Amino acid sequence: MSLAIICPGKDPSSWIQAIRSIDPELEIQVYPEIKHPESVEAVLVWQHPKGILSDFPNLKLVSSMGAGVDHILTDESIPEHLPIVRIVDDRLTWSMTNYVVMGVLNFHRQITRYQTDQKKKVWDMSQPEIDVRVGVMGVGALGYDVLEKLDFMGFPVFGLGFSEKDDFKFPYYTRDQLSDFLKEINVLICLLPLTPDTEGVLNKELFDQCEPGTYLINVARGRHLVEEDLAPAIQSGQLSGAMLDVYHQEPLPQDHPFWEVDGLTLTPHIASVTNPKAAAPQVLENIKRLKANEPLKNVVNRSKGY
Repeated sequence: MSLAIICPGKDPSSWIQAIRSIDPELEIQVYPEIKHPESVEAVLVWQHPKGILSDFPNLKLVSSMGAGVDHILTDESIPEHLPIVRIVDDRLTWSMTNYVVMGVLNFHRQITRYQTDQKKKVWDMSQPEIDVRVGVMGVGALGYDVLEKLDFMGFPVFGLGFSEKDDFKFPYYTRDQLSDFLKEINVLICLLPLTPDTEGVLNKELFDQCEPGTYLINVARGRHLVEEDLAPAIQSGQLSGAMLDVYHQEPLPQDHPFWEVDGLTLTPHIASVTNPKAAAPQVLENIKRLKANEPLKNVVNRSKGY
């Protein structure tokens, strides 16, 4: 058998090195130079061309290069019986939480404002701290860790999810209680999985229900946000600003209006990046289990989208 790596626009060399350091005998083919598609039984993908997996008649496993799988699930050509797995890595959680905490503290201590004041040579000691009440939409492994760390730091925290939860450690709201959830908070963090139910959830209707001056942090997926609704919400003061790490189109086009919006902090999808050295053992473990006809690890539930 062979493993095909399909990640257009990404350099796969670090993945190849990490995999071969563990299993030098595994045959690896890299898109678009795949000479023997009939030998491919497993693929490792990120933003693969839709429909291309149909080229592999003996494919038995699809593995995401990261924790996210929406780039796979949007490919309707993938048969229902074909298992999809994802990367689960504590380091991804650690990096994501650090990024979100940075965003919360930046808002709490007004660092962006002071950077602007420095350029203008302004000395303004007013309101050095903003009272922060944090709401996290999406309370899986990543969202729960964010809640725990911010709670430990002394911030009031609230969670919102799309399913009922019993004995949740923090105040918890369901999607039907969205307006009540938004009334409790002034920092909104999106960590939802991208599904048909969550696409476009960050929109004008939601922003209008926020407390005036709410700060938005989106580290989930670009398509959670209706982009044209964001700038008006900031310019009207309904939102005090936003920190974005994900976008509809990446890299963000140079003519995109976000570059010029005051109150926006933009980062290039770096909040949490998969480390091939940490992830390669998981990929190979699932290939081993596939050969032995054993249960796979970190299998995606297609109906839930994660």
